[in-house]
Amino acid sequence: MIKKIGGKYTVVGEHRTKKGALRRFGAYATLAGAKERLRQVEFFKYRTRGK
Repeated sequence: MIKKIGGKYTVVGEHRTKKGALRRFGAYATLAGAKERLRQVEFFKYRTRGK
């Protein structure tokens, strides 16, 4: 998911860590940049490991 934090678009995980914080995957100046990163994260999220 994408949230605006401190004037930047930040890609964060949907689930909180054990300490209650959201996992951050990077902060971007533009919404387009954040969407591209979110697409990358989602791709690797469902990719299977080696054969």
